[in-house]
Amino acid sequence: MSTATTPLLPASSHYAEQWHSINWELMYRSVRGLQVRIAKATKKSDWRQVKRLQRMLTRSFAAKVIAIRRVTENRGKKTPGVDGETWSTPVKKWEAIGQLKRKGYKPKPLKRVYIPKANGKRRPLGIPTMRDRAMQALYLLAIEPVSETTADRNSYGFRPNRSCADAIEQCFVNLSRKASAQWVLEGDIKGCFDHISHDWLIGNIPMDKAVLRKWLKAGFMESGKWNLTDAGTPQGGIISPVLANMVLDGLEAVLESHFGRKNTKASYKTKVNYVRYADDFIITGISKELLEKEVLPLVKAFMAERGLELSDEKTLITHIEQGFDFLGQNLRKYNGKMLIKPSGKNVKVFLRSIRDYLNSHKTAPAAAVIAKLNPMIRGWCNYHRWICASETFKYVDYRIWKMLWQWCRRIHSNRRKRWIKEKYFKTVGERNWVFSAPKLKGEDGHYRLLSATRVKIDKHVKIRATANCYLPEDEQYFERLKMQRLKKSLAGNMKLWKIVERQNFKCAVCHQQFHSQDDWDIHHIVQRVNGGSDNSSNLMMLHVNCHRLLHNRKEGESFDSLNS
Repeated sequence: MSTATTPLLPASSHYAEQWHSINWELMYRSVRGLQVRIAKATKKSDWRQVKRLQRMLTRSFAAKVIAIRRVTENRGKKTPGVDGETWSTPVKKWEAIGQLKRKGYKPKPLKRVYIPKANGKRRPLGIPTMRDRAMQALYLLAIEPVSETTADRNSYGFRPNRSCADAIEQCFVNLSRKASAQWVLEGDIKGCFDHISHDWLIGNIPMDKAVLRKWLKAGFMESGKWNLTDAGTPQGGIISPVLANMVLDGLEAVLESHFGRKNTKASYKTKVNYVRYADDFIITGISKELLEKEVLPLVKAFMAERGLELSDEKTLITHIEQGFDFLGQNLRKYNGKMLIKPSGKNVKVFLRSIRDYLNSHKTAPAAAVIAKLNPMIRGWCNYHRWICASETFKYVDYRIWKMLWQWCRRIHSNRRKRWIKEKYFKTVGERNWVFSAPKLKGEDGHYRLLSATRVKIDKHVKIRATANCYLPEDEQYFERLKMQRLKKSLAGNMKLWKIVERQNFKCAVCHQQFHSQDDWDIHHIVQRVNGGSDNSSNLMMLHVNCHRLLHNRKEGESFDSLNS
């Protein structure tokens, strides 16, 4: 019986007949159980057991369908590789399960594209085929419990449940006190993803060496010509960020072996602390000489072993009173008080993106402009809402208002200012000059432009440095953390809050806990065409794929039978 047509569910006595008949709760539970065992074996340094469990996981039906679900639901799901293929239908996804086999697997070259960087240069990006993406996602399920267990405590980039806000908060912890370090080494690795040593990766990454070697040597297609890759991991591959993290992990331990762990006598003398997000990192120190003559040579030797080197232009040593930019935010002490604000460069880039949109959509309807700008403003403000950003938010509101006023004047050059003001800028409560547009015919009210100053400045609760989401002892901690962050993401929307609270913060189909960064849909239990209302009692929150699954169930099939 072909696995491409009738795969067997793990720990179950029946067959899944199609993509929409898969029991997702059982799939996640099966994979999670193996991941926990891998993390425990890694903690004990039982590498033989790790290898055995990884092999079991990558051959399981549950891991394969989860890998396929991931690559067919992310932002790149409609972007094909060199073969031009996408898995856009349930039939293609179901048939893809049989393609995820190690035996005979040969990855295709990456499709090379370029994306612009902030400095005007272009960053190369490699796009794998759907099959190669799914294979990487499959092996990522097996390697991530290892990377999380062996990771540096203060590494925050491309790790589950960690974010830029955590890294910035750790910088504040290291630099804010009167007795804290005064000097900061800002590290930047030259072309990190492009220069990682293949030999180091193959010799040190605890995963299937044959598959890893095939990915690294697959090459890329550019202008119809195949090119060899002899170093680096492809930017664009799902597994690449985790591999890069594992390459850079270990620097914190090297620094601690020379200068002492935090809160020890040795560390009090030097105040050497380390924070990393992806390939950007800072190291604090008690003096400029310490960072130049002792810390920097250690870092360079660590990088050289992995085929990497620091950028001389971007690697700087700065006094905290001069301030420095890290992850789009400026950290500086003013008369001994530490303040973190959005960096000037980050603000300029954001405002430029809004100006470019308005300049390229001179005749767009006001409602379309609001629909485009609101997510941009909300996303930028939510990123900076954890720091001292209230004054910057006021400045951003003023600049956006000025751009919109010029946009309106340009459209209605033959109208008086008062007419333009009355048409586009309304008074809402105590707020004046709110950019607005009437809703569609048959709907009352107006669309309103989001004000940056209306976004509440809040305090970010940093994740515990040693917490591991794959170990049972930290499970309750992560449940509380996810719930706290989900509450903050839904703050102000009481209707959504009631729905997700009623569901115990879990999707009603796959029973997986929602994350604050998840995409979700609202489902009507009784459809509106059948007289269902928009009351919260008739609504439920579902993952996008689960919502699709629910609408594709057979007629007459009960909701509970989806996970039976």
